[in-house]
Amino acid sequence: MTERVDERLERAFDKRTATALGKLGLATVGDLLGHYPRRYADPGALSDIAALQVGEHVTILARVEQATVRPMRNRNGALMEAVVTDGSSRLSLTFFGKHRGSLYNHEKRLVPGAKGLFTGTVGLYRGTRQLTHPDFTLMGEESDLDSDEALLEHATKPIPIYPAAAGIPSWKVQGALRVVLDTLADDDVPDPVPSDVRQRQGLPGRAAALRSLHRPATLQEAYQARHRMRFEEAFVLQAALAQRRARTAAEDATARPPLPEGKPSILADFDASLPFTLTDGQRQVGDEIAAELASPRPMHRLLQGEVGSGKTVVALRAMLQVVDAGGQAALLAPTEVLAAQHARTLRALLGPMADGGTLFGAERTGASTRVALLTGSLGAKARKEALLQAASGEAGIVVGTHALLSEHVQFADLGLVVVDEQHRFGVEQRDALRAKGRVSPHLLVMTATPIPRTVAMTVFGDLETSSLTEVPAGRAGITTVAVPAGNVRWTDRTWARVREEVDAGRRAYVVCARIHPDEEPAAGPGGLKGTGAKGTATTRDFDDVPEFLDPSGPGAEGAADRPPLRAVLEVVEELRSRPELAGVEIGVLHGQMPPDQKDAAMARFASGEAPVLVSTTVVEVGVDVPEATAMVIFDADRFGISQLHQLRGRVGRGTDPGLCLLVSDAEPGSPAYARLEAMTQTTDGFKLANLDLELRSEGDVLGAAQSGRASSLRLLRVVKDAGLIEEARTAAADVVSASPDLTEFPELANAIRAQLDEDQEEFLERA
Repeated sequence: MTERVDERLERAFDKRTATALGKLGLATVGDLLGHYPRRYADPGALSDIAALQVGEHVTILARVEQATVRPMRNRNGALMEAVVTDGSSRLSLTFFGKHRGSLYNHEKRLVPGAKGLFTGTVGLYRGTRQLTHPDFTLMGEESDLDSDEALLEHATKPIPIYPAAAGIPSWKVQGALRVVLDTLADDDVPDPVPSDVRQRQGLPGRAAALRSLHRPATLQEAYQARHRMRFEEAFVLQAALAQRRARTAAEDATARPPLPEGKPSILADFDASLPFTLTDGQRQVGDEIAAELASPRPMHRLLQGEVGSGKTVVALRAMLQVVDAGGQAALLAPTEVLAAQHARTLRALLGPMADGGTLFGAERTGASTRVALLTGSLGAKARKEALLQAASGEAGIVVGTHALLSEHVQFADLGLVVVDEQHRFGVEQRDALRAKGRVSPHLLVMTATPIPRTVAMTVFGDLETSSLTEVPAGRAGITTVAVPAGNVRWTDRTWARVREEVDAGRRAYVVCARIHPDEEPAAGPGGLKGTGAKGTATTRDFDDVPEFLDPSGPGAEGAADRPPLRAVLEVVEELRSRPELAGVEIGVLHGQMPPDQKDAAMARFASGEAPVLVSTTVVEVGVDVPEATAMVIFDADRFGISQLHQLRGRVGRGTDPGLCLLVSDAEPGSPAYARLEAMTQTTDGFKLANLDLELRSEGDVLGAAQSGRASSLRLLRVVKDAGLIEEARTAAADVVSASPDLTEFPELANAIRAQLDEDQEEFLERA
C-alpha cells in the first residue's frame, strides 16, 4: 500500500481517537479501511409512528421525550425505558442491562430533546408497541448528521455495524471511516487484483469497493463490494500457493521410475504376495504417484483417505518403487506409538522381503530391503545400528519420529519423504528432513482426516491431492450408538457388551479425555477445554435402547448432575471393580508413560493378554489391532467430529463388525448432541468432514486451531465460497504462470507479503 493508506492513525486523527481505534487493533489508515462491517442494519422505509405494524422492521426519525432507568422487578438487572415522538405519536424504546452501569452510555445519550434515527423491529408488550434494543444514530454525534435533512438522507442507506470495543462503539468507527473515505483517491489504494482479472470477473476497483463496503447506497451495493473483497482474499492466497507450486516445479529431483518387467523388483514381489486385491482407488492413486516419482521434478502430493481405506499400502508401494530405483524412503510419524506401529505393519506386510540386502545396483541379492526404526527412546546400541543402516543404505525404509530430524541422522540417498498426519509437523521439521536428500526428495503427505475440496484448495493448495474413499472388501462395518451417561441401565449394559466382545476373543478400547482426575484437559484438535460444565444428563425410555444393548429389567434411572470429565486413572480402577468385567485384565495407555511401557501396553492389548485398554486419544491415529471391535468413548460430546471419526476408525478393522459407544451428557437439540447424532447416522468421513466445517468457526479451519493465531481471512468462507475459490485459483494460476516472481504484478506481490506474514507462511506449511 502507499504511504497515504499506511500512515499512522495519529497523523489522520487526534490522539484520543487514534488511541480508541487502537483498542480494536487498528494502527493505520489501511487497518481502518480493512475493518469491515460485520453486518448492515437495513433502515427500511422511514415510517410514521402511528402507522407502525407489529413485527415490521422500521426506521423512524424521532425526538427523545423522556428516559428512565430502574432495577428490574423480578430478576437481577436494570431496565431503561425511553419514549420518543415524531411530533404527533409516541413509541417506547426498551434496553436491558446486567446493572445500571451497563446502560450508562444509552442514558447519557438518550436525553430529552435528542433527535435521531431509531432502527429495529416493532414488538408488543402489554398492548404497547415498542422497539427492544434498537440501533440508533443521534444528530450532532456525527459531523455530517447535523440536520433533519442529513438524518433523512442517512436513513435511506444501510447502516454499517462494525466490531466494536469499550470506548469505541460502532458509530465512532463509522465516523472515522467517513473522514478517511471523504479524502481517499483511487491512487491511494493499490489493487492486488490485475485489471484484466477484474474485467473478466466483473469486479470494481479496490478503492470503489471499499467505498461501497463502508458507505453503501443500497444493500445490493454492499453485497457486491463484499463479493469483490472475498475474491481478493481468495486470489491473494491462491497466488501465494501457485507461487509455491511453481517453485517446487522448478526444483530438481531424482527420477525414480518403476523397474522394467523381468528385473528383480521388491514392488513386483510385494504386489504378487498380497493376500488381498487392491481397490480401484488404491490402484488409481498408486498410478498417479508412480508417474510423479518417475519425474525429475519433486512430487508434492497429499494422500487423504477414509479411515481404513488402505493408505499405508499405497504409501508402501511408493516407497518400494523408490527402493527399487536405488533410493531410500523415510516415514515421519508424530508419536513413538505410531512410529512403532508403522514399523511393525511394514515389516509384516513385507514378510521375508524385510530381511535386508544390498540396495544399490545389480549386487543386491534377492528382492528385499530392511525397515529401520529410529525414535528418541532407543537405547545406544539400537540407535547406533539404525543410524548405520540409514547412512549405509542397508535400510531402504527408515521409520521414525522427530528423531529423524536430528543432524546425526544421515541417508545414503533419500528419495522419498512420507509424512503421516501432516498437521502435527511444522515447516522447519518437514524441511529439515527434506534437506537430507542430495536433491529435493519426493514428498507424500498422508492424512486420515478427510478434507473437503474447498479446504484442500485453500490450506493444502501447494500439494496435488489424491483421495481414497473406498474401504477394502471384507470389512464388516461399524455400528455407532450414543449412550446417555446418566442412565444407569444403559451404562451397565455398555460394560456387559464389552464383556461379550472379550469373551468372543476380541478387544475393546475405552477412551478418556484426560489422564488424572484432578487435571484440566487442554484445548486440542478435538475441542476439549475445561473440566466440563454442570448440566443434566440425557435420559431416554428403556424401550429406546437399541437391540444389541437391550438388557432385561425395569426402566431407566433418572438424570443426574453431570460430573467432571472422566480420567484414565480413575476409569481403569472403576472398571477393574465392575462385576461385568470380573477376571478381565485391563491395560492402561497414555502419553505420560515411558516408551517401553507404552509398547508393552500395546503388545499386551494386541495379544489379548489385556483385552481391554483404557487410553487417552494417543490411540486416535494409525494404531491397528484387527481384533479390536469395541470402543467406548467417555464425554464424547466434548470431542470434535473429526476426532471422534478417527477414534472410531480404530475398531472394525478386521472381519468382525465394530461397535462404538459414545457416552455423553449432551442435551437433545444442542450442537454437541447434533455432532453425536451425525456420528450415529453415517461412517462416511467426507460427509462428516463437511458437517464438521459447518459447525466450526472459520478461524478453527484456517487459523487458531492449527496455528495459534486468528485467521487472516476476513470475509472469505472456505465452505460457502467454494465456487469463488475455484475461480480465484484458476485466475491466480494464470497470473503466476505469466510472471512467476510477480515482477509484472507488484501490487499482488506486496499484498502476498502483507497478508502472509511469517506466522501465516508457517501455518500454510503445517496446516
